Amino acid sequence: MPSLKDVQDKIVGVKKTAQITKAMNMVASAKLRGAQEKMENFKPYADKFNEAMSNLSGGANTEAFPLMEVRDVKSVELVMITSDRGLCGSFNSNIVKMTEQKIREYEAEGKSVSVVCVGKKAYQSLKKSGKVRVQYTDIMASFEMFNAREIAQDVALNFTNGGCDKVEVIYGEFKSVAVQRPVAQDMLPIVPIESEGEVEEKAAGDYIYEPSTEEIMDVMQPLYLNVIIYNGMLQVGASEHAARMTSMDNATNACKDIVTDLTLVYNKARQAAVTGELMDIVGGAEALKG
Repeated sequence: MPSLKDVQDKIVGVKKTAQITKAMNMVASAKLRGAQEKMENFKPYADKFNEAMSNLSGGANTEAFPLMEVRDVKSVELVMITSDRGLCGSFNSNIVKMTEQKIREYEAEGKSVSVVCVGKKAYQSLKKSGKVRVQYTDIMASFEMFNAREIAQDVALNFTNGGCDKVEVIYGEFKSVAVQRPVAQDMLPIVPIESEGEVEEKAAGDYIYEPSTEEIMDVMQPLYLNVIIYNGMLQVGASEHAARMTSMDNATNACKDIVTDLTLVYNKARQAAVTGELMDIVGGAEALKG
C-alpha cells in the first residue's frame, strides 16, 4: 500500500489539474460564443450568395468558364481544415480519418491525391505522407476573409493549371455544442446550382443582367470559392471550441472521480497506519506488564 505522503501528493496534483481543466473549459466557452456569433452572422451572406449563384449558373455555358470545366478525374486535391491547437477530444482526428479514407478510396481508383493543409493539426498528421502540396498553419486562431481568399486563389490556380481535376474541402461541421462531425464538400469544378420547386419556376427567365451573365460569373466564381473556404474555417473555429469545452468538462469530472478514489485509498492507508500504531502501543504495554 502506498504511503500517506504519496497519496496526499497525488490528490493535490489531481486537484490542481482539475483547476486547469475547469479554467480551460470556461475559456473555451467564452471563445465559443464569439466564434458561433461570427459563424451565424456570415450565414445570411453565404445563403444569399448561393441564391445568386443559383440564378446565374442555372443556364450558364460551363465551357466558357475555366473553373467550371469538367474533366476526366485523374488527380484530386483535398483541402483539409483543422484547428491549430489540440485538447479538443477526437475532433481533429475525425477530420484526419475522413481525409485518409478519401485518399485510400481515390488511390484505389487509380487517381493521384494531393492535400492542402489548413491548420497545424492537419499538417502534423500528414506531413510524413508526402502528399502535402502546401500548408497554412498558425492562422486558425485569428483568421479573416483574406486568409480564405489566399487559400482559394492558390487552389483555383492549381486547378486551372491542370495540377488537379477535382477539389474537395474536408472540415468539421458545427451541428451543436455537443455534436461536431467531419464533412466533405465539392469545391471544383464549380457545378451549376439548381434551385428546387417554386423557386426554380420563379427564377426561370425572370432576370435580365447588366452586364452580361458571363461577366458577372467571372467575378462571382472566385468569390464563391472564398465563401466555401471561409465557411469551412468558421465551422472549424466554432467546432474546435465546442469540442474543447466538452473535452475539458469530461476531464474535470474525471479528476473529481480520481480524487474520490485516491481519498478512499488515503483513508485506508491512514487507518492501517493508526491500527499499526495501536498494535505497537498495546504490545508495548503488555510487555511492561510482563
